[in-house]
Amino acid sequence: MQLKKFLVPLGCAALLVVAHRASGWPGVAAVGGGLLMWLLLHVTRLMTVLKRAAHRPIGHVDSAVMLNAKLKPGVTLMHVIAMTRALGERISDEGAEPEVYRWTDNGLSTVQAEFNHGKLVRWQLTRPDPEATPPVPDPTSPAP
Repeated sequence: MQLKKFLVPLGCAALLVVAHRASGWPGVAAVGGGLLMWLLLHVTRLMTVLKRAAHRPIGHVDSAVMLNAKLKPGVTLMHVIAMTRALGERISDEGAEPEVYRWTDNGLSTVQAEFNHGKLVRWQLTRPDPEATPPVPDPTSPAP
């Protein structure tokens, strides 16, 4: 993760230098435009994911069991937010590593996910005792 912080800017700078040597300033403009487009595509995806998550309750997921089945080690927090279309309920302290988030469905099943440096390390599905509590109604559905 730390190496990526240095390699991406160095790679971009190297592309600009190679473009300047090959074509002069028009090459720098073309590569710079491509790099800007790449950056704008990532920002657009980030904003789309967060806009979809803004319209859902924090920590709510349609099915915790399906989320558990879709998770894989190494995916980013942004990828999990895109899958659930909701921000996770933060369990860990602010700024603490690893970050722990929880998503709960209507049947009170929960998935608790642990992220280390923004990457999923481990997760756990917890299902409630069926005789203990009745399910909670969906907060996103209209009232009868």
